[in-house]
Amino acid sequence: MHHFYREGFAAELLEFTADQSPVIEVGIDQQGMGGIHLAPEYPGGVYSPPVANSPCSGRDPPFLCGQYLDASHPITAGPYRADECADLACELGICAMPHQCGQPVPASPSQVRFEVQRLMSTVASDATGMLGSQAQPRIHAAYNDGIVRQFVIMTIVWGVVGMLVGVIIAAQLAWPALNFDVPWLTYSRLRPLHTNAVIFAFGGSALFANSYHIVQRTCHVRLFSDRLAAFTFWGWQLVIVLAAITLPLGITQGKEYAELEWPIDLLIAVVWVAYAVVFFGTIALRKVRHIYVANWFFAAYIVTIAVLHIVNNIAIPVSLTKSYIVYSGVVDAMVQWWYGHNAVGFFLTAAFLGMMYYFVPKQAGRPIYSYRLSIVHFWALISIYMWAGPHHLHYTTLPDWAQSLGVVFSLILLAPSWGGMINGIMTLSGAWHKLRTDPILKFLIVSLSFYGMSTFEGPMMSIKTVNALSHYTDWTIGHVHSGALGWVAFMTIGSMYALLPKLYGRERMWSLRLIDIHFWIATIGVVLYVAAMWIAGVMQGLMWRAVNDDGTLTYTFVEALAATHPFYVVRLLGGSLFLVGMLIMVYNTVRTIQGSTIPADTPIPQAA
Repeated sequence: MHHFYREGFAAELLEFTADQSPVIEVGIDQQGMGGIHLAPEYPGGVYSPPVANSPCSGRDPPFLCGQYLDASHPITAGPYRADECADLACELGICAMPHQCGQPVPASPSQVRFEVQRLMSTVASDATGMLGSQAQPRIHAAYNDGIVRQFVIMTIVWGVVGMLVGVIIAAQLAWPALNFDVPWLTYSRLRPLHTNAVIFAFGGSALFANSYHIVQRTCHVRLFSDRLAAFTFWGWQLVIVLAAITLPLGITQGKEYAELEWPIDLLIAVVWVAYAVVFFGTIALRKVRHIYVANWFFAAYIVTIAVLHIVNNIAIPVSLTKSYIVYSGVVDAMVQWWYGHNAVGFFLTAAFLGMMYYFVPKQAGRPIYSYRLSIVHFWALISIYMWAGPHHLHYTTLPDWAQSLGVVFSLILLAPSWGGMINGIMTLSGAWHKLRTDPILKFLIVSLSFYGMSTFEGPMMSIKTVNALSHYTDWTIGHVHSGALGWVAFMTIGSMYALLPKLYGRERMWSLRLIDIHFWIATIGVVLYVAAMWIAGVMQGLMWRAVNDDGTLTYTFVEALAATHPFYVVRLLGGSLFLVGMLIMVYNTVRTIQGSTIPADTPIPQAA
């Protein structure tokens, strides 16, 4: 665009820093083209033309007082002197700033951002009012920040709910009487509620929020459809509420991570298709030719989860609350763990790697260590992950060749996983000092460390001789939670802390000190949890396989269970600490939002 809103102008406005007190000048030409310009304060108290090295140098076209706005479309007969520009703006009726027209406006960058966005809308409406229906003000489109804001808030809410349920069932494992003989409070019903809440409610809402935020910023376009995006929000929240109702009532398919019955499965499929339309539609409309690597990870997870969900949940309904899966026996087991493993591999790994490739370089203020490695990481990961599912079914009736195939692909998977982990951590090269002062970066980098540990432990546990000891023990629980809490939750928490201030027009979170406290409490909680389960798991495996000289078992199952009890108490302590950290996050979030004015959606920078 060649008028006031030249390409890239909005982005330059919003990147303006308040090193000098900014002054906002506005104008409308006879074509209805609105204009806003930030100029440095002139010592004499009036607007000055741009000078060398000022924030306004090189603007095209510059709003130079004493010149026309545009040579072909002067706003009126002119030219005007510097001290007359503000008066002209007032005469046109478009001075929307809370100050006397013509006076400097000392402001912080966030205030400038808000006022600029508000003034854009004012310019547009006033131009139409003064110049009639022929006026068509060209105001740049803006990102859809509202939908991101909604998902961010629900991420935090569901995080507290899901982890609270986790603490309750951890306490029940230590003291079973805590179910109070109430059917819907039993471990068997609350455990699937916990997994669905933390994976699909907490993790899922975070993925919607971050994928919508990242795809807009990296493609320089608004989401493909605001209505479809809103539908994905309300539809996903409805799925979560229905899960919270049906699972405690015992309405379940009995499939790991796929417990929800067929009506809810259908709703999930519809919401997911809408999600895919919004995401890929936005990619198709992108203004940046290159598709950033984070979007490749999001794209892979969206497509793969759709296929996994549909295939694994093919069922024959017999009532509104009951259906029968079409698969049987070992085929059902194979399909289930093809789904179960890849739900971890794509929902909880590939998608969160998309978040990592955006937020780690963003927070560190450094480019990704090796962009080429990130591309290799993507293609290697999605090509290999799909085939590792059989390692969940060692020493079962699954054919040996399928079990061995799962082992081979699990071991190969170590290479791309560690490549991605190294790529993320090495992005801090030259910026390691920021870890001392930036608690958000601590969350992100420790998250990558847990990702590296989990992706080493997983392939190791897939080896049959190791699996003979670890399978069916609490070692597996420790492995899962080192990934779920250390990798997924830490990455989610870090990204939420990074997004919240931007979404609510703040410079930063209300208290960086509370973020730091949250980090250390959560880290101690994860370490206690995982270490307790590792020790308990190895102990269980050794006790179960111990035999006397006559071939009888050395320990009964009950003896092994009694020996595990202290570790269940430590696990409860670790989980409780993690929940306390989430409550600290809630308080910090509330204080950050309180008193803030929700800014208008961020204008989209236009490519030159």
